Amino acid sequence: MTANEYTDGQPTADTTSAEQTTEALLQAELETLRNELDQVRASVLLDRADLENQRKRVARDVEQARRFANEKLLGQLMPVFDSLDAGLLAAGTEPSPLREGLELTQKQLLKVADDNGLTVLDPMGQPFNPEHHQAISQAEPNGAAPGSVIQVFQKGYLLNDRLLRPALVVVARHD
Repeated sequence: MTANEYTDGQPTADTTSAEQTTEALLQAELETLRNELDQVRASVLLDRADLENQRKRVARDVEQARRFANEKLLGQLMPVFDSLDAGLLAAGTEPSPLREGLELTQKQLLKVADDNGLTVLDPMGQPFNPEHHQAISQAEPNGAAPGSVIQVFQKGYLLNDRLLRPALVVVARHD
């Protein structure tokens, strides 16, 4: 301590002013550090939210990929289903070993397809649905409700509620 810092054991004006300036600087630095800490906390929360959103998005993408991973294979099997339908139609309605074999093969194939999320659209007699059916012509209703499907040329298919192929149908004319 120097002689001009204290007089009669009391601090001088210079000492008090210096202490106040130091305290003000420390308060300002403390406030700056608090602001930086708040910014870092906000940044961490934002990063956590972004990471959680990304995790959810990846989980959703993985689920979509899993649900539709076999879309190409099932799409390639559609002509096989069509051929089995044509074979059953050609085999007639009379019981025969050929017909029974075709029916059994078709049931097995449809069971495997169903287990993998494929649904057959065979809308005979149902109202026309433009989201699942493709009308190729209209015909006289002949007792069917107007706007209903009166003939199916080709069955349609859904994979986990996603349309793979619309059913090709003939629709009853409105009067």
